[in-house]
Amino acid sequence: MTTNTLGAAHTSESVRYLDEIELGQTWVTPGRTITETDVVMFGTWSGDMHPLHMNEEFAKQTQFGGRLFHGPGVLAMAFGLEMGLGWKNPSAIAFLGIRDWNLLAPVRIGDTIRVSEEIVEIRPSASKPDRGIVTTHVRVLNQNGDVCQEGRWVVLLSRRPARSE
Repeated sequence: MTTNTLGAAHTSESVRYLDEIELGQTWVTPGRTITETDVVMFGTWSGDMHPLHMNEEFAKQTQFGGRLFHGPGVLAMAFGLEMGLGWKNPSAIAFLGIRDWNLLAPVRIGDTIRVSEEIVEIRPSASKPDRGIVTTHVRVLNQNGDVCQEGRWVVLLSRRPARSE
């Protein structure tokens, strides 16, 4: 198993095509700290103004003892962090789905999250030889290494284009 930490800016060397990835290959993103602005902006554009996210006095009375970042907001941020790795850009054709996504621990204002991703399945297409399906196990980790969310992401990925001479 190889581990790569690709920077936020990708280069043509960081792009991976279907025929260039291996089972067990992993990547870890840089961290991103959740801010008050993240909570307010996500609540505003999504319409999720639940008091657990927007009302400190209410949230103090819950089992969490304070406000939390929205679970779907964490997922959205994980997509951005993962795309920042650059390994699927421009090799990804389409995002096909999420399997078994679980929210395991709260994410709070001030937490720093990062994404760990591992290739768990590679399935070349039987009908279209220029592509295949890749499944990755994705974990969103906080600054303590606790898994906050995890599941599998499924992507349709290109094979490396033939070189024209």
